[in-house]
Amino acid sequence: MSETQLDVRGMGKPDAYRILKEQLDAVCEGVNDPIAIMATMACVLHHGFGQLWTGFYRRIEPTRLLVGPYQGTLGCLEIELGRGVCGTAALTRQTVIVPDVRLFAGHISCDARSLSEIVVPVFDHRGEVMAVLDIDSADAGTFDDEDKRQLESWVTRFAQHG
Repeated sequence: MSETQLDVRGMGKPDAYRILKEQLDAVCEGVNDPIAIMATMACVLHHGFGQLWTGFYRRIEPTRLLVGPYQGTLGCLEIELGRGVCGTAALTRQTVIVPDVRLFAGHISCDARSLSEIVVPVFDHRGEVMAVLDIDSADAGTFDDEDKRQLESWVTRFAQHG
């Protein structure tokens, strides 16, 4: 098991994600609990990329998300589906990339330092949205299609357990 926090900020995104995914796979080998995997995934991504906030909002009711495992400053505790970036991604079942959160109508600001955000829906084995992965950056324009592709691939592990 790897116990070192890897910092991949100086690498290209494909290599950075590959290295962090290898670490996540090694640490989570044999683990099937979704909360443990969420906590570990948030930690690996947060420290690897040095983002402002990295974590999950779990769908606990048909219309409400509740903060789950995360790294960073305090997050919003509850988000209604359709509200903000997280609620939008959960409702539309699609990844949302926001290059500048100040231009996103209805953005919920849990930390005023956040300037860009990516939110990826997480599907369970039935194809239902069970959570969203939310990553906030203190820099505008941080996230792109490479992040979208990589993170969507990462969260497919939750659909494998039922």
